[in-house]
Amino acid sequence: MTRIVGISLVKDEDFFVEQALRNVLGFCDELILADNGSRDGTPAILERLAAEQPEKVRLHRVDHPSESHDLISGYAGQDVWVLGVDGDELYDPARLSAFRQALLAGELDRWWLVRGNAVHCDELAEDRTTAAGWTSPPAPSMTKLHNFRLIESWDGRHPERLHGTEGLRFKDGAGGRKYELMREYSWEESPFRCLHLCFVARSSRERKAGARRNIPDMNAPRRAPLRAWTRLRELGGFPAQSSWKLEHYRQGERTEVSAAEFFARPA
Repeated sequence: MTRIVGISLVKDEDFFVEQALRNVLGFCDELILADNGSRDGTPAILERLAAEQPEKVRLHRVDHPSESHDLISGYAGQDVWVLGVDGDELYDPARLSAFRQALLAGELDRWWLVRGNAVHCDELAEDRTTAAGWTSPPAPSMTKLHNFRLIESWDGRHPERLHGTEGLRFKDGAGGRKYELMREYSWEESPFRCLHLCFVARSSRERKAGARRNIPDMNAPRRAPLRAWTRLRELGGFPAQSSWKLEHYRQGERTEVSAAEFFARPA
């Protein structure tokens, strides 16, 4: 029987992480939470969710982001879809309900990775009814939904969960085919869509909104003085910006969309 497993790696995400996780709880059969040293209200939120649904939610503390991949590598070869969820990724829970049925029915079994529609937001209305940003396409999609049924293994060391190809071995006849669902559906019609709050402040520890660096960027070799200066700014609530996100996620025209569906309380 096909199962859907969610994996969330978070650090200082107390503004939106609860909504992000509750939006996918009905979609997932299992939800794995990996906290990488959060110092805001995130740990309390994760503990509360795990206590509410202990049969579905598993909470882990990880010292390094790479440990999060170890939490899902054992699903290789099983009839499992793995969904990566970040603390700034709010999926439409109503659309996920129908999309879940398509996955369980095997309609996408030939695909290794599914890319859904996204809006990379730099603005969220105070009442959370609207958001504004750049749509995918033309900007790239960042959704992470992988079909582990097609692989024999995905071991090795990786920057974080669902990133890197070390140890990735496909079964005979299978391959890394990507289904760019977002090119077949508009934002309004998409069955798999995400409000990506990547340019909006995500934590009560942040004093300024901005595009957080990706984990590989944060772990890249740097000269010691630069590392120290970057760390001091992060501790002060001014994290360094991701030049990659600023360049790639702000493509096309800036658009305003409804956000109410993403902040509704899932049933």
